[in-house]
Amino acid sequence: QMHQLLYDLGDDVVLQFGGGTIGHPDGIQSGATANRVALESMVLARNEGRDYVGEGPEILRNAATTCGPLKAALDLWKDITFDYTSTDTPDFVEVATESK
Repeated sequence: QMHQLLYDLGDDVVLQFGGGTIGHPDGIQSGATANRVALESMVLARNEGRDYVGEGPEILRNAATTCGPLKAALDLWKDITFDYTSTDTPDFVEVATESK
């Protein structure tokens, strides 16, 4: 889902990865490497003018051919998705006010 993060959040963001990094089957360093390579692959594809949102999974698979930690992560978590409906509710309610 790295392509979705880059698309939704843009460049001016700090990405904090926890469980995916720490839970990597080859250790934390491999998890960090996998995250870095995944993000760099998406940024490169975007900067080349590619449809990185539509091609995201393919871009990651291609990057994994030269990055063992990314391949291991994709193999382990290939069925994970974040396609769910939000359960958050607004913290505020708009109130109409009279303009003067």
